[in-house]
Amino acid sequence: MGRILEAFCQCLRILLGVLTAALAIPVAMQVIARYTGIIPVFLWTEELATFIFVWVVMIGSMVAVWEGTHFDVQVIPTATKPLSILLQNGLVLVLIGGFAVVFAWYGIEYAKFGYLQNSVMMQANKLITFISVPIAGAVWAVFASFRLYEAVTIYRNSQKVAS
Repeated sequence: MGRILEAFCQCLRILLGVLTAALAIPVAMQVIARYTGIIPVFLWTEELATFIFVWVVMIGSMVAVWEGTHFDVQVIPTATKPLSILLQNGLVLVLIGGFAVVFAWYGIEYAKFGYLQNSVMMQANKLITFISVPIAGAVWAVFASFRLYEAVTIYRNSQKVAS
């Protein structure tokens, strides 16, 4: 299962790179249009940049949860005992998982709301971006659950070695 999730995350990393490169195109068009006058101002480029940026943020957060580089605040010293390490890491992962479930659950209604709207300039359905919220929540939940499973396995193996 870990290999499958790592392969999926690698696909997310590639998609993240492609979207970041794609984001440069409408942003460059905006800059050139506004400051040089070489090309006319296209208002759809701003919407496209926003759509891509939302996906970049959400995919980046998915990768961060998998890699364990997502934001967390450490308010107590780093644990040294196996049980303390499990409790510290487990608490963070459970909180991420809970937050992920909330995002996934309520994100469905949010996506339904987006389905009812179209962007002004591109006339694209806003579901394109709104759907990123429940998808991100579901992926966070899967990644956090697997990382929690790994943390419990590491703890159990440390107990077997100690006894």
